[in-house]
Amino acid sequence: MRKTFLFRARINRDTETNCNNWLDICREVYNSALNQRINVFKETKKTVSVYDQHNQLPSIKKDFPEIKTVNSQTLQDVLERLDKAYKAFFRRVKAGATPGFPRFKNKTSYNSFTLKQTGYTLEGRYLYIRNVGRFKLFLSRPIEGDIKTVTVRCMPTGKWFVSFSCDNVTAKQFPQTSREVGIDVGIKSFCVDSDGGVINNPKFLRISEKLLRRRYRRLSRRTKGSWRRNKARILVSIAHEKIVNQRNDFLHKVSNRYINDFQTIYIEDLKIQNMAQNRHLSKSISDSSWGAFFSFLSYKAEYAGRKVIKINPNGTSHRCSSCGEKVPKSLAVRIHCCPNCGLKIDRDLNAALNIIQDGQSCQALTSDKLELVA
Repeated sequence: MRKTFLFRARINRDTETNCNNWLDICREVYNSALNQRINVFKETKKTVSVYDQHNQLPSIKKDFPEIKTVNSQTLQDVLERLDKAYKAFFRRVKAGATPGFPRFKNKTSYNSFTLKQTGYTLEGRYLYIRNVGRFKLFLSRPIEGDIKTVTVRCMPTGKWFVSFSCDNVTAKQFPQTSREVGIDVGIKSFCVDSDGGVINNPKFLRISEKLLRRRYRRLSRRTKGSWRRNKARILVSIAHEKIVNQRNDFLHKVSNRYINDFQTIYIEDLKIQNMAQNRHLSKSISDSSWGAFFSFLSYKAEYAGRKVIKINPNGTSHRCSSCGEKVPKSLAVRIHCCPNCGLKIDRDLNAALNIIQDGQSCQALTSDKLELVA
């Protein structure tokens, strides 16, 4: 099983200069390769493959000797990134989604480089990269398995991180359980499950809005290109980085809790991008990060041998979980009161109960179909 280990790194000024030089060269190679693909297609209506561009690297190194300082596999990875961007573009075109043609990169949008089998040495907490320098790693946990790639990344705040992608990582043992749960996500409460558990919404962005306003105001007053503007930009980035870290820490803890306790987790198949078009709720929906939460649940469930099943969200908030009667209500109404059976419970708990009922029904139908086929 492949797993990624991410660590903060401390470097000296010379190593930082070399890293920035590598990033500049990688960015120039990326933009040149993209420009070549565009021009060749305009002239011949044919595409240049990633293998053709790989074969051109030796001749490019002869014309531009400074490129020789960068690891050859790192340059190949740059071209592979561009190829992935092209493949993603054509995949979106075929799917009918917004295509998003690959863009030229600037200093802020190209901030990492990757090494594969060669060019680095790991000795305890120190990583040595040839032609770059030494990285002192803050090892918060041991690196397991066989290292396949090493990625060095510079954050907008100026912090450096190193991530190791490793194969043959020993799978973690999770407790055996057959419990099932339905989860309803929301804005007032981050989520309510069918067992009655409620997790409050921390609203990290809302809490930090006052600080962000002050720092954006200070940034807007600084002269473009000045040292003081760059300092103000870093302060804005630090505020956003803290919000992201707080949110990810919260989402990891909540997802770990459900993965540890339940074998099957039912969630709604929400169209979050469409929901975020609501101008009254868009900021709250983005701050809640339901999509990231569902993503964390999915990959952790695959790693732990659990199941995450998405169900149709239509009617889960309005249908009575006791008798099935449809009880329409606005978002302002937080209590579900059924006039048919008299059930009176929290609106989100009622939705969570409907989610688990729908999920179990779908599972039963799927099992019946499999038995008929067999």
